[in-house]
Amino acid sequence: MEAETSSPETKSMHLGRNAQRIREILGMKQSTLAANTGFSQQYISKLERSQSFADEVIEKLATGLGVQPDLIKNFDAERAINIISNTVNNNDSATGNSLFSYHPVINPIEKWMEALEENKKLYEALLQSEKEKNALLEKLLANNTGKQT
Repeated sequence: MEAETSSPETKSMHLGRNAQRIREILGMKQSTLAANTGFSQQYISKLERSQSFADEVIEKLATGLGVQPDLIKNFDAERAINIISNTVNNNDSATGNSLFSYHPVINPIEKWMEALEENKKLYEALLQSEKEKNALLEKLLANNTGKQT
């Protein structure tokens, strides 16, 4: 049995996998692609597992992804990774401009405390409203009992 070579001529094209990888690179969910194409999310899932499909489907997927149909037909993950790795400058992390350095500006504990404070304010407003309702009901009850005697 001969080993297969992985030259571009002998590589088998898997349109579904190509479409899936492009969708993932774009950060798009299947449901979003489904909405963009008019297909169901289940059909998108089925397409992504399919080796090939009609040109009309490729056109709709390309439109939904916002890319040219040729990109789906000729997508090469190794080439895309190579392009990305060659365009990222690893020295950027020293200046804080790296795509991979993450410096959150939001403190989650502060946000949680703000939410608790907001809940406290809402609870106090609700409690005040209930007190006002009770006072009004007591006043109405007092007026009604005063009229009956």
